[in-house]
Amino acid sequence: MKFFSMASLVSLAVALALSGPVSAQDFPNRPITLVVPWPAGGIADQAARVFGKSMSSTLGKPVVIDNKPGAGGIVGGSFVANAKPDGYTMFYGSDTAMVSYPFVTKSPLYLPEKAFAPVHGLSESPLMIAVRSDAPYKTLPQLIDFARKNPGKVNYFTLGQGSLLHVLMELLEKEAKVTMTQVPYKGGPQGYQDFLGGQIDVMVDYQSGFKPLEANGRAVAIAVASSARLAGMPNVPTFSEQGYPGVVLGPFALLAVPAETPKPVIDKLAAAAAQAHKDPDVVKYLVERGSVPLRSGPDETKMYLDKRRVITKQLLDAVGIKPE
Repeated sequence: MKFFSMASLVSLAVALALSGPVSAQDFPNRPITLVVPWPAGGIADQAARVFGKSMSSTLGKPVVIDNKPGAGGIVGGSFVANAKPDGYTMFYGSDTAMVSYPFVTKSPLYLPEKAFAPVHGLSESPLMIAVRSDAPYKTLPQLIDFARKNPGKVNYFTLGQGSLLHVLMELLEKEAKVTMTQVPYKGGPQGYQDFLGGQIDVMVDYQSGFKPLEANGRAVAIAVASSARLAGMPNVPTFSEQGYPGVVLGPFALLAVPAETPKPVIDKLAAAAAQAHKDPDVVKYLVERGSVPLRSGPDETKMYLDKRRVITKQLLDAVGIKPE
């Protein structure tokens, strides 16, 4: 049997007591992975790279983007939920993976409120819908009239069952009393390809996706789900202006890490995200995208998510979306 002196035991106890703070103090000492649950090249991927680049400057280590698309963000979310809680794996979280997932899935792989620790908010972005320039409808009233005369014939892009894009169109269908068909995709690039190719009739996205298409005459944005028109596309009327006041909806983006990640590590990541909001490149990107900065630290972001869960559950119930 091996015996230790009292001095050795005291030294060991001190070392163990200090190991947590010291490791947090040294964080980060290697690259950090930011998991983006959407394909490379899409809007979420672009935003993550802009924020990641800025955060890299503050943290002194690279923030490396790792795209893990699939199931409306759940593939990436599940990966991060099961990652080591050391701060070296972050999640670019949005509505489906962070809020609505347990409400639309009977046996979820994880529960967001237990699987993740919020780090910092990034942005909120009002949704818009657009149609192709060669479509037989060029305005929202014309689209609704066509859909009413052709039940189920008009199809639309979403990022999966229960995603905010899906909820938006369900709200519109309910208010307008029409039936359209959802076509879920893993990400925006394939959706845009099919939209421009004629396989998708209505595209649901943000200002940054539609502005170039309007400029080259390939698509027409016909409604924005915000309380007021966007400064970047003032010609696009709100749903409310066109008789659908209940259609006001926009997804969020935020940073999260696996639950049990040490608070000092979370605080360092949050400070880097807060600094990124002051970066001129980030500010410019958000303005061009038609997004609103979401400047919220860990505690504020948790409260924000709690409120979004209540609101999202109410919306899903209102449009009749059940767990599958």
